Amino acid sequence: MGAYTAAMETLCERAALMRESMQKTQSITDNMVAILGSFDHRLSALETAMRPTQARFFFFSIFFSLRFGLRTHSIRRAHENIDKTLKAAEVILNQFDRSRQAEAKILRGPHEDLESYLEAVDQLRSIVRFFSGNKGFKSSIGVVNQANNLLAKAIFKLEEEFRQLLTSYSKPVEPDRLFDCLPNSMRTSTGSPRDGESNSKKSSDQNKSSETIVYQLPTLIPPRLLPLLHDMTQQMIQAGHQQQVSIIYREARSAALEQTLKKLGVERLGKEDVQKMQWEVLEAKIGNWIHFMRIAVKLLFAGEKKVCDEIFEGNDNLRDQCFAEVTANGVAMLLSFGEAIAKSKRSPEKLFVLLDMYEIMRELQPEMDVIFGSKFCGEMREASIVLTKRLAQTAQETFGDFEEAVEKDATKTAVLDGTVHPLTSYVINYVKFLFDYHSTLLQLFKEFHEGDAEEQLASITTRIMQALQTNLDGKSKQYKDPALTQLFLMNNMHYIVRSVRRSEAKDLLGDDWVQIHRRVVQQHANQYKRIAWSKILQCLSIQGTQGGSGSFGDGGSTAGVSRAMVKDRFKTFNMLFEEIHQRQSQWTVPDSELRESLRLAVAEVLLPAYRSFIRRFGPMIEGGKNPQKYIRYTPEDLERMLAEFFEGKTWNEPRR
Repeated sequence: MGAYTAAMETLCERAALMRESMQKTQSITDNMVAILGSFDHRLSALETAMRPTQARFFFFSIFFSLRFGLRTHSIRRAHENIDKTLKAAEVILNQFDRSRQAEAKILRGPHEDLESYLEAVDQLRSIVRFFSGNKGFKSSIGVVNQANNLLAKAIFKLEEEFRQLLTSYSKPVEPDRLFDCLPNSMRTSTGSPRDGESNSKKSSDQNKSSETIVYQLPTLIPPRLLPLLHDMTQQMIQAGHQQQVSIIYREARSAALEQTLKKLGVERLGKEDVQKMQWEVLEAKIGNWIHFMRIAVKLLFAGEKKVCDEIFEGNDNLRDQCFAEVTANGVAMLLSFGEAIAKSKRSPEKLFVLLDMYEIMRELQPEMDVIFGSKFCGEMREASIVLTKRLAQTAQETFGDFEEAVEKDATKTAVLDGTVHPLTSYVINYVKFLFDYHSTLLQLFKEFHEGDAEEQLASITTRIMQALQTNLDGKSKQYKDPALTQLFLMNNMHYIVRSVRRSEAKDLLGDDWVQIHRRVVQQHANQYKRIAWSKILQCLSIQGTQGGSGSFGDGGSTAGVSRAMVKDRFKTFNMLFEEIHQRQSQWTVPDSELRESLRLAVAEVLLPAYRSFIRRFGPMIEGGKNPQKYIRYTPEDLERMLAEFFEGKTWNEPRR
């Protein structure tokens, strides 16, 4: 306060001089009034004596000139000088009053009344500007220095308050609060992020089309604090503390953001970490990562950008720099996992998760470009673009690998009952699932290939189907029974055709493909009937007998056919049918329509021949000893037993 004391002493000296000057002026004025009063008295007497108008006019002119002209000019100048001096003194004194008020607020600190404290800082700046502009005031330098020192202390306290406020209110956001900010279709009910996802992409897309997608930004810092934090940053920036502001803001907000991501479940993982994981664990982590990316970009990064924009409004460079520094580690944590997946060893099952990851990156890229649009965020923006391209490249290569993987699959899984092979169901489900990613696959083909993307997708799908057929042909040779080989191929081809007909693959492969392969199914069924039943049907016909030629089923004469021959044929038929029944009841035709159709086709050939055989040659046995030993089955028995074929049963009972 030394400068203030000196200034006050100077003002007092000036005030004393002013009073002395005013007293002298008043004395002169009083003397002048007395003199003019004397003139007035004398002129009154003279006026009485001098009657002529000219004389009276003359003297009155002299009187007014002397009385009013001289007196008014001197007094006016004196009073004007006095008023100016008093007003100047009043302004200066007012600045000292404001300085005392500001000092009192500064000494109390910003914690109790931050708004008042900020006003006091503004007052100090105004006082510095005032005295810096009044160089004629000899104590102005001291006053300015004193005010600047106080201002420096005020900014230091303000910096500490800024740090304390940001640290106190920069807390990690709990996952449940984030999930509540998501659209209804994406909210979780059990705490797992993936619970909010639709069970299939189609239903998810339908939900998106029927529901307005609304993301509500989380409250990262109470809105009432944002204007105050903005004013604090402005004061500190004016004081040249821009670097300190940046450091405080980065430390508080980046820590809160990273802790929020960790609470959510985000991990920084590398390629080696990914390679060690079981597929089920990795698949779950990828699903979560997709969800985390959406939350991070649409909620956390967008919310952080909004807070940063409000606090640093009017300071674009500092705003963009602080936002980049706050989000850099969080972005790196998220993208590191995507990079690890893209660089890991390729395998067919990874295609769909790669496509999912590619889709979410493409979905979020426009928002990433806006949120991270400044020059300070260039590396993050570029890293996002690079990851998107790398995922696309890996997905495209994985899709290309699939055809070769199908053709060369050497799985030794034995399908003993001739049913649909696991490879067949896997490949068909794979292909069907591809059509949930139809638009994404077309986008991949456009990026990496020239020509019509739809035709290319159709071509590779056809090749995958052919690769499957080639592999199945190889696997069918494992069976020692050629009838089972045909049943196996029939089952698998039927499954393929039926699945294609019921899926979008039909549009891609075409009706011709379906019709051709339906005929292939029928060819395998015919081959089965020929191989499995030709031998037993031969038991019901006799050619080249001793008495000439004839057949058991042609209605001709039985001449030349001995009872012993008939007995032998009955015994052979019984033995063959029992063997076929026991074996083929363990075989499987999983499709009920195909199963019934195949049984009917066998019955239509076998039963008429057997009925004819019994009708014509049964009497030769029935008249002899133990006819039931040879005629074990009626046609109805055979029909009932045929209904047990292809059920996949296990028979332990001894052969009759």
